[in-house]
Amino acid sequence: MPLVSSSRRGDGEFRAGVEQFREFYGAVIVISSENVETVREALEAMNARDIDRYLTCCTDDVQLVPPTSAIEGTFDGPDGIRRYFADIEDVAPDFRLDAASIEAVDENRVIAFLRVTFSGRSSGVPGDLPVTSIYDLADGRISLIRVFLDREMALKAVGRRE
Repeated sequence: MPLVSSSRRGDGEFRAGVEQFREFYGAVIVISSENVETVREALEAMNARDIDRYLTCCTDDVQLVPPTSAIEGTFDGPDGIRRYFADIEDVAPDFRLDAASIEAVDENRVIAFLRVTFSGRSSGVPGDLPVTSIYDLADGRISLIRVFLDREMALKAVGRRE
């Protein structure tokens, strides 16, 4: 059954409308797909500790907001990202992010449901916890990363529910 009955709209008009829909939403899907791949590439670079590769996925004014930002602040720009990588290496050299799912929220945002695994450098105590990260992108590069320990809060931040 057509979305618009042919008595209201001619077949030619209906087909033209469908093509406009495909053109518009098809472009969004392509952009969103590219953004998902950018996030995936950044995660791979993080796990490989390849800072330069990671930074190619980011804008020059990238900002990382960890769940502990109220205490330690944010990591701003390439120098902030380098400091973040160094902090991870100091505290948990085997720190790893594994994606359960990476999804486009819209044409400029991606949400990633991740699992963080690590062992404390001095204690050796292993850690394994879920986190949810929201990536804002500009021109196909990551401009803002917000990391949430609470999945519900992350979903709320992007206007979604479980």
